[in-house]
Amino acid sequence: MTSPYRCTCGLIDIHAHCLPPAYRQALADAGLVTLDGGYPIPEWSAEKAIAIMNEGEIDTMMLSVSSPSVGFLDARSDRVRLARTINEDIAQTIRAHPGRFGGFATLPLPHVDESLAEIDHAFDELGLDGVVIETNTDGKYLGDPALAPIFDALNERHAVVFLHPTAPACFDAIGLGRPAPLFEFPCDTARTVIDLLFSNTFKRCPDVKFILPHAGGVLPAIAQRIALLAPMPIMKPYPKDAEEVLAEFKALYYDLAMSANQQSFDLLRTLAPVSQILFGTDSPFQPAGNVAANVANFRRLEGLTADEHEAIARGNALQLFSANAGRP
Repeated sequence: MTSPYRCTCGLIDIHAHCLPPAYRQALADAGLVTLDGGYPIPEWSAEKAIAIMNEGEIDTMMLSVSSPSVGFLDARSDRVRLARTINEDIAQTIRAHPGRFGGFATLPLPHVDESLAEIDHAFDELGLDGVVIETNTDGKYLGDPALAPIFDALNERHAVVFLHPTAPACFDAIGLGRPAPLFEFPCDTARTVIDLLFSNTFKRCPDVKFILPHAGGVLPAIAQRIALLAPMPIMKPYPKDAEEVLAEFKALYYDLAMSANQQSFDLLRTLAPVSQILFGTDSPFQPAGNVAANVANFRRLEGLTADEHEAIARGNALQLFSANAGRP
């Protein structure tokens, strides 16, 4: 067995959230005091984030807005306006704290033309590092043919796409009275990946770099099951070869937010090579104590060489984002 190595290098946290003032106000105006079935809305500021980063020796956080993104707004125009404001705020935070933050743009999904315009603005005007897309919007999952132009545009840009879970449309019926992050978030991650797989979006858009949160949710546990059943003719719209399924899963990226413990990591490694694994915390939706525990657990993961440990800590992220600037 590989000798234990204690990683000490600075970390790049690719799963960190922000709540800019305009976003927090929009949530309040909509009467939302908790999110996704009762999850508390945390406090956030760049200064508080930097304090957490300094405590955990995190060099950089890649900021994104979490669930429910802008999907809690009914009007198309309101979603478009709030997505633009969020992206402008993230870009300003990045400029104000050089080197400490990067960011993913929010899109006003499921509205395709407006989302394409926001992709252009986010990359060409704001210089953001990728986009964050919820696993479903208004119950529409990401393999839906109506959303194909968005992924085609992102493919042309060789863009990074951070998939973030949200509650399914049927959550009130199946949530058991508990918040969606407990169970439905890991499931909805796998659900939208399955939709992207069988719609051939992964195959059609090979230059999109997809990041799955929380070590892929339940995907590593059911990947072999999906591959076994994939060739059956009943798999609509396109049955898939089992080996192709596993190859497409191995090409995805996976973060370790809430998942840097040995058990979760060992399961992920049955599916993903080290080159596809990134560090993450889920701050501030995970309180400071949980963030510190995830950092500590990551630093003492066993079964990795020094080079592999440091690749997950920062090297893979540096390569991913430097190679994918979002421009054709």
